[in-house]
Amino acid sequence: MSNTIQRSVSRRSVFKLLAVTATVWGIAATQARAQTNPGPALLRIGYQKSAANLVIIKQQGWLEQRLPNTKVSWIEFPAGPQLLEALAVGALEFGLTGDSPPVFAQAAGKDLLYVGAEPPKPDSSALLVLGDSPLKTLPDLKGKKIAVQKGSSAHYLLVRAVDKAGLQWNDIQPIYLTPADARAAFERRSVDAWAIWDPFYAATELAIRPRVLATGRELASNNSFYLASRAFATEHTATLLALFEELTRADRFVQQKRPEAIKLIADFSGLDAGVVSLFLQRRPPSPVGPLSAATVADQQRVADAFHRLGLIPKPVLVAEIVWRPDFSRKSVS
Repeated sequence: MSNTIQRSVSRRSVFKLLAVTATVWGIAATQARAQTNPGPALLRIGYQKSAANLVIIKQQGWLEQRLPNTKVSWIEFPAGPQLLEALAVGALEFGLTGDSPPVFAQAAGKDLLYVGAEPPKPDSSALLVLGDSPLKTLPDLKGKKIAVQKGSSAHYLLVRAVDKAGLQWNDIQPIYLTPADARAAFERRSVDAWAIWDPFYAATELAIRPRVLATGRELASNNSFYLASRAFATEHTATLLALFEELTRADRFVQQKRPEAIKLIADFSGLDAGVVSLFLQRRPPSPVGPLSAATVADQQRVADAFHRLGLIPKPVLVAEIVWRPDFSRKSVS
């Protein structure tokens, strides 16, 4: 073998050895960080029955497998405002809500951060009337009693409906009720209409066949947001990113294994499989990641609308509480 060939082979061998050594060092460094920064000792997650991705993760035990040194606790809430109140007082680290609850929380001075988002779900909320209601169009809402959970995504849906109808907010009578109480009021005709989201929307649709006066498609994007305490978001960047990966994995499961997903969600939630199937049909593919500039702008429109109507006490700048990943931290999931 010539000296030139020998030198070439030698160089390749050295480069190969360096590459292998770097890989070994990288794995060792990752393992060392995992041992010294195993993630939070406790992770309390707030969710609602409509949180398909979170429910799948809970049922499959994926997060517990990925975070073996973390005690994961799951806490159910009837709506976003109650969930964010728990987050604000330190009873949760992470949770999912619709678009309006974070606006009310920020306006009230609650210390929390937007950390992630799912794509819009405009078909998953609606303004309902009973089948024999005389209300036919949005302008017919004038002077009517409309049930809605205050500070929920349906609250913004109703705000947009009133605006599209060419009415003023004081032209209607909002009746602030939780979803369960609102359905009871709706069925006994104590209110004229009901602004609501899935799966309550789907359950009512299948049970009593109401008429849809409008959906979010004509009115609001109906974005879903993941929020976290400031301490959790700033100290556990890698854990948050791991959460996003598992949530996106859960979304693929919902899209690709729909019958299994329906059964898992129905078994957990107690909802009828037909209800689960219907609300999943209205839910587009929903991978999870940090907020885009367009999503922040969309959410700012929600905040501005509530302030314009005097429904929150002060203007808020959504971007001020949007988390950006800090990859300089060494927390490891």
